[in-house]
Amino acid sequence: MTMPVQSLPVRDGSFHFRLLQQYLILLKKYPILTKSVTSGILSALGNLLSQYLEGRKKAKSGGPVDEIDVAGATRYAIFGLIVTGPVSHIFYQLMEVWMPTTDPLCIVKRLLLDRLIFAPGFLLLFYLVMNILEAKGWDDFQKKMSKSYWTALKMNWKVWTPFTFININFVPVQFRVLFANMIALFWYAYLATVRK
Repeated sequence: MTMPVQSLPVRDGSFHFRLLQQYLILLKKYPILTKSVTSGILSALGNLLSQYLEGRKKAKSGGPVDEIDVAGATRYAIFGLIVTGPVSHIFYQLMEVWMPTTDPLCIVKRLLLDRLIFAPGFLLLFYLVMNILEAKGWDDFQKKMSKSYWTALKMNWKVWTPFTFININFVPVQFRVLFANMIALFWYAYLATVRK
């Protein structure tokens, strides 16, 4: 005797399942807004992670631990919301048009485009927008660029290249911004430290 298999209503599913399902609905209805909000949240969390790690490091060495810099996390949230989400969405969409999977060299072309054009430009944009959000002048921007841009770009190439390869070639286009944001959670923690 076989028992009929009943499907569970969505409300009975786990919290994570419902959250994912809601995210997919929002992603379909409002792709840019959903990616932008997600980018803002994860960028802020990356900054908070950086602050937490720095606080632990100071505490271990016996130094004073600073309070959480809410303004810093807010700047990262704004950057994720107005820059990372929309720019990444558009870039990944254009990449699909410019370098379709029917192109036999698309894997190489996509990686080169991302690593040699997008990454340096996006990092430059990060430095510029953060400088504006921090209400710093042109001199401060030039100092930070000369002090840490090249170091950050080389680290970007080392850290991001394998993840980028996976993202642009194997992750469905609608999930690429989310995938990149998950990696960026730790990347922004690094950038928050190196820009100081």
